[in-house]
Amino acid sequence: MDKETFDFLAVGDIVTDAFIRLQDAELHCDINHEHCEICMAFGAKIPYESVTVVPAVGNSPNAAVAAARLGLKTALVTDLGQDAHGAEAIATLKNEGVSTDFVRAHEGQATNYHYVLWFKDDRTILIKHEKYNYLWPEVSAKWLYLSSLGEHSLPYHQEILKFLTAHPETKLAFQPGTFQMKLGREQLAGFYARSEVVLCNVGEAEKILGVTGVEPKELLKQMHALGPKIAVITDGPNGAYAFDGTNSYFMPPYPDPKPPLERTGAGDAFSSTFVAALALGKTIPEALAWGPVNSMSVVQAVGAQAGLLKRDALEQFLTTAPADYKARPLS
Repeated sequence: MDKETFDFLAVGDIVTDAFIRLQDAELHCDINHEHCEICMAFGAKIPYESVTVVPAVGNSPNAAVAAARLGLKTALVTDLGQDAHGAEAIATLKNEGVSTDFVRAHEGQATNYHYVLWFKDDRTILIKHEKYNYLWPEVSAKWLYLSSLGEHSLPYHQEILKFLTAHPETKLAFQPGTFQMKLGREQLAGFYARSEVVLCNVGEAEKILGVTGVEPKELLKQMHALGPKIAVITDGPNGAYAFDGTNSYFMPPYPDPKPPLERTGAGDAFSSTFVAALALGKTIPEALAWGPVNSMSVVQAVGAQAGLLKRDALEQFLTTAPADYKARPLS
């Protein structure tokens, strides 16, 4: 029997996020309101407002849920513990229509659990990736969306690259996570070269390339030179950029209907929606218009998935978008 082929196969670690909303903290920033630090009294008892626990999140699970809600046949390749948090994550994915055929539960191990210090409309995340024995499954997919994996995962990356080499028909979207950037572009050069699209934000692009203070158009060119057919760089509320080797684009953000509640997952929403749009046959300018709509929606709710839109709702936002909401050539 032939293997089932998925439209969108997300690969990466899954986590439960516990959002701790702080009410007694301060932000210390530089004059440009960048490089901010959250400050609390050391050795004190700090009151908090609430705790919200969100299961089955992480860059790749967020992408899987986004793709499934947009109508793509989606699966997630991930590892978790054989515990209550793992069981809750699997149930959440199934409820979203994401196949869990390639979710491996490890006996005697814990599911990744992160603490999110939520203050005002942004957050600082305390992360820990459990050390799982990653094994690549037999799969078939039109698109493979690779993102955050643990720092011990280099051999697993090599397995994934072997699969991609053996299956040139599978398009790769690469959204480097924290430890993948730590591994360095040389260690993961094969992924950048094999990618249909690489997606990151401005700070991540600078980290990957080892540069600072470079204009977005030049950042795009340098990211594209690593090998992907399309380089995409986001810049938060300032918009997003894309370059396909010939054409450079700028995409403004979709207007927020009200101030953001909490920003976790905005970048994942943009990146996964951009790739999902390509998987649905959209052009780069069209995909650039889709991404910010989901980002806008996600920041209106707590966590990375609650605000992710179904296709009809996303397209409705596009029909009511301002006249100037469109990708335009980057000068």
